Amino acid sequence: MKTSFYFLIFTVIIFSSCTKEIPEKFSKKSAYELVNPFIGTGGHGHTFPGATLPFGMVQLSPDTRLTGWDGCSGYHNTDSIIYGFSHTHLSGTGISDYGDVLLMPFNSSEKISLDDIENQILIPSTFKKENESAKPGFYKVHLNNSEVDVELTATTRVGIHKYTFNKERGHKILLDLNHRDKVLNSEITIEENTSISGFRQSEAWATNQHVFFYMEFSAPFKIEKIKDEVKNNKIYKILSFKNDTKNLIVKVGISTVSVEGAKENLKNEAESWDFNFYKENAKNIWEKALNKIDVKSNYEDKLTVFYTALYHTMIAPNTFSDVSGNYRGMDQKFHKDTLNSTYTVFSLWDTFRAAHPLYSIIEQKRTNEFIHTFLRHYEQGGRLPVWELSSNETECMIGYHSVSVITDAFNKGLQDFDSKKALEAMIYGANLNHFGLESYKKYGYIRAGDEAESVSKTLEYAYDDWCIAQFAKAQGDTKTYTEFIQRAQSYKNSFDPTSNFMRARLNGGWFKPFDPSEVNFNYTEANSWQYSLFAPQDISGLIQLFGGNDNFEQRLDDLFTTNSETTGRHQADITGLIGQYAHGNEPSHHMAYLYNFIGKPWKTQERVKQIMDEQYWNAPDGLSGNEDCGQMSAWFVLSASGFYSVTPGLNYYVIGAPTFNEVTYHLENGNSFKIIAKNLSDENKYIQSASLNGEKYSKSYLLHKDLMKNGELVFEMGKTPSKEFGVGNNNIPISEITEHLIVPVPFVNAEKKTFTTSLEITLGNNCTDCEISYYLGNTENPTWLTYKNPITITETTTITAVSIDKNGKKSNQVKSEFLKIKPGRAITLNSTYANQYAAEGNNALIDRLKGSNNFRTGFWQGYQGQDVEAIVDLGKIEQITTISAGFLQDNRSWIWFPEYVDFYISSNGKDFTKLKQIKNDFSLKQEGSFTKEFGFNTTTKARYIKMSAKNFGVCPDWHLGAGGDSWIFIDEISIE
Repeated sequence: MKTSFYFLIFTVIIFSSCTKEIPEKFSKKSAYELVNPFIGTGGHGHTFPGATLPFGMVQLSPDTRLTGWDGCSGYHNTDSIIYGFSHTHLSGTGISDYGDVLLMPFNSSEKISLDDIENQILIPSTFKKENESAKPGFYKVHLNNSEVDVELTATTRVGIHKYTFNKERGHKILLDLNHRDKVLNSEITIEENTSISGFRQSEAWATNQHVFFYMEFSAPFKIEKIKDEVKNNKIYKILSFKNDTKNLIVKVGISTVSVEGAKENLKNEAESWDFNFYKENAKNIWEKALNKIDVKSNYEDKLTVFYTALYHTMIAPNTFSDVSGNYRGMDQKFHKDTLNSTYTVFSLWDTFRAAHPLYSIIEQKRTNEFIHTFLRHYEQGGRLPVWELSSNETECMIGYHSVSVITDAFNKGLQDFDSKKALEAMIYGANLNHFGLESYKKYGYIRAGDEAESVSKTLEYAYDDWCIAQFAKAQGDTKTYTEFIQRAQSYKNSFDPTSNFMRARLNGGWFKPFDPSEVNFNYTEANSWQYSLFAPQDISGLIQLFGGNDNFEQRLDDLFTTNSETTGRHQADITGLIGQYAHGNEPSHHMAYLYNFIGKPWKTQERVKQIMDEQYWNAPDGLSGNEDCGQMSAWFVLSASGFYSVTPGLNYYVIGAPTFNEVTYHLENGNSFKIIAKNLSDENKYIQSASLNGEKYSKSYLLHKDLMKNGELVFEMGKTPSKEFGVGNNNIPISEITEHLIVPVPFVNAEKKTFTTSLEITLGNNCTDCEISYYLGNTENPTWLTYKNPITITETTTITAVSIDKNGKKSNQVKSEFLKIKPGRAITLNSTYANQYAAEGNNALIDRLKGSNNFRTGFWQGYQGQDVEAIVDLGKIEQITTISAGFLQDNRSWIWFPEYVDFYISSNGKDFTKLKQIKNDFSLKQEGSFTKEFGFNTTTKARYIKMSAKNFGVCPDWHLGAGGDSWIFIDEISIE
């Protein structure tokens, strides 16, 4: 989000008053001309500017950045050096991969050494932004160092290069298969003096990626020996061309199956040597794609933002099958489908929200093909995709949101797939026991001690389970419907009525300490502000939890107006903040539309317009967060059209605020649907009234079936909020669960899990008119008691509780354990733990509770950038036989075992004698999560034991977080 004076001026000039906008002055530029591929290439957008076709296999683009988070796409607008042009790139992701088969033209009379190549000497070139341009399907740049002009275009599966060498001699090309990713295997074969083939098998985000290639050159080349190259070099080749080769065309076909497949792709799509033919063909294909939505407005910057957003929604998912129908399956075997194209790059945690609902309108045939791909993933890989990349399941992000895409499509009439198999796949994936699902199914929520990001996973599993329930109901499977509609209400078990926030559950109660602004391991790339409004499947039930419409409205108001500062760990994804609404990341995307559900649509209109004006602009940094494979842009496309998909799976869209005078959707069924905003201006931002096909329309939502007909939705806009449009029970969108209602699980509150003398415990629940029954201890025949007053315990015990509604229906049981520990011990911490990794506070290191090898579960104390020193007071001088301290290492999370741990003893707490130093002997580079006891046996007496753990220091150069402060995680100082 921009806050500078410059951006304020920019906003006023570009996105302000439309009062002079009249039909005769609508922009005459085509959609193609309006697209700016550089939007999102700066800031944290992570897009690329190169050449690709809609949903193409090839993304031929310059590579300007080799490492770092803002180099995920291989390009950043602030860079000034080009390393080459590779054929695959990811659009807007937060993790890097691809960059396959890099070519770099250059001029040099010098002998190129292996060191020159690997250390980026001589061959990379500077470039100037004024000599760089891009349009959909076309990219052009001038390389300063070698005076080479580069033009790029593409077909679906072939990258087309045009190099103009402006120097007289030394025309060369580097072929680099070692670019970016770790190479597992590779091959380069010189077919003829005008053709090369090969493959690369690499490891990065996708741990086993295969790319085969076949490339042809318009002029013959010679292979130039690389100085000091290894024998049988299969990674680099230097191609040398004659001095009279001024203009060179290179065609590169790729495949994930074979060289033969890559060659067939090339021969089928790119027989001509006319570069302009391919450039013009790419333009025609993009014009057809972009013209699916026709927008009229006089403000070209707004139109550029819109059409660039539409363009970005069509870059991924990517074609994955060859022209023959062959593709690499999730089982790494070769398969063939000649009826449907196969796709890859499914960023479903992001795209289920808006991108796939948009596709269900403008890409209906392709949506069916996406679902066919999902089902093949299930057949060949055992599960529906979560975040699939090049036939690899990355397990990135949470939920199983492919079920949302399938259900949303099915309920909108897109049913050209095996629905029986789809339901089978849904049920199978939802009943696995990984990623917290075992805890979720058993308790009705995920316990914080069982799984990281427990709140977010509970909420998103619940939504996905609602999707499964709806799909099962449509198939007539009442048993599955009943089971999953009950699971869909699990979100209720994470709602704390005392704070009105979604909170983590630990030992039956609430995770403490709690700060809703804190970004910690209980939430996925977010905090409680940004997850407490996620129950799209049952918004009516969520409103009830908040205590009704007025309280819900206040929470929404607070969301957008509270302090924007977050606490806890730094999360680069949390950007575009308006209050605690974070538009730069997906969990917030539906929230501005929730006012419609309480009959206050004018507040939705205000906030949606604010988001569109402040979070999107025509500049390289014109996205407030990662593009995320089309989701960030799909939000704008739908919202600027005047509606949004709050609950994918329901058959309607919630109406927001139209941005343009006219928006027309040209549909695959031959129909067109037009949205008109009359009297629209910067001031006239409120819908006064509406009509649908000439009839008065008061509902604040639009049915999908109406959108798919020839029709016209007309809004009358005005300066003041209308209290008539979208008001009243018959006019608000409905999202509710009314059948098979669950009784929410009660919660058990206590100061902590351990105590020395006595502990007071209280019970509560989210259920109106429910009572709580409980019993103490572990017994086969318990005596259940009705809870009325706080419970005081004086011995180690367990409490089992259940909520019972007025009809006698019971909740799941909750069980809490409380441990009485030996009194007299105390601890002084001379270091400061991070609040989000506090465990149970100051006494956590002597509470006799040990964490697992998962540091995110609430039992570990974390200290960043500092040594850890603690002094344990035993209360009196005692005989000591063993001393130890437990530590955790997870180097991918910047956590290392201490370099060494020193132990000291004292009888008075002032004069300490060093007893032992234990050095770490575990590898710093070992990936995974590990625990280790730094301890020893002894025969000594003391009252005080001091432990000092030496922090590893900054992350080393070989680490992704190089230069950042490392962590020490400790749990329990044991003294016997």
